[in-house]
Amino acid sequence: MDFQRLTQKQAEEIAYEWHYDGDYAFYDMEEDEEDLAEFIDPVQRGNHVFAVVKNKEMIGFFAFHKKPDAIVDIGLGMRPDLTGKGSGTDFVHAGLDFAIERFNPEKITLSVAGFNRRAINVYKKVGFESAGTFMQDTNGGTYAFLKMIYHCA
Repeated sequence: MDFQRLTQKQAEEIAYEWHYDGDYAFYDMEEDEEDLAEFIDPVQRGNHVFAVVKNKEMIGFFAFHKKPDAIVDIGLGMRPDLTGKGSGTDFVHAGLDFAIERFNPEKITLSVAGFNRRAINVYKKVGFESAGTFMQDTNGGTYAFLKMIYHCA
């Protein structure tokens, strides 16, 4: 898997063409106006969002946010037609490897919607640990999220 800075065309494809099924529609970019605006605006998106490309096709994206104390917080998304098919662990491992190589963090953190057991199981499988829950206003409501931490070697 190759990591390349996300282009405007790729950002718009993710934002307007990626639609998830059922409860996972929660992750459609168009569900939250603020997230959508930030993602499609190249200035707000900055240089920290990368497309993940495999066999010349974009299969997902990762956002990497450097925080104090050698922490990198990540956000990620896999192309909807690829989710739930057993490739999540390889995808997340690739993102962790990229983050470690590029940023040399001591810890990598992420937040995941509490209902998303499928993703939580993947994150635990690759070595993330639960670090508490919090409530977040998003997508027109307030939802429970799980904070997770990965301790780098």
